[in-house]
Amino acid sequence: MANPLMISTRSGNTASALVGRGSYSPSQPANQKARRGSPSLRLTLKIRAEAMVTEKLGIKVERNPLESKLSELGVRQWPKWGCPPSKFPWTYSAKETCYLLKGKVKVYPEGCGDEFVEIAAGDFVVFPKGMSCTWDVTETVDKHYDFE
Repeated sequence: MANPLMISTRSGNTASALVGRGSYSPSQPANQKARRGSPSLRLTLKIRAEAMVTEKLGIKVERNPLESKLSELGVRQWPKWGCPPSKFPWTYSAKETCYLLKGKVKVYPEGCGDEFVEIAAGDFVVFPKGMSCTWDVTETVDKHYDFE
């Protein structure tokens, strides 16, 4: 049996493919069954996506964290908060960790001019204690949150 072909991307995602005997013709319908004795292609893909954490302007954002991480932290038991589209100033008196269930926000940290961090549904976000910013909620937000 051949060794799997490993493909790696800069973001840390990996995929492997194991190709068996035979060939595949793009003109052959994907749902057509191979006849006994005819060449066939067996392709097995294994994809492991690692969540990437970025930090910009002091805000840490992890896009689409693994459900196991959310469960381990008890995120779904944290209190919820939401608001409709609006714009308002906010200062973090404590470190806040949150997980956005829905919505989209541009966060403008004070002293950073027009620079902002955009967060959206599926993001796991950490705001540092003492940060002053303006929240520009462009789509209604619903999130779980925890203050330390």
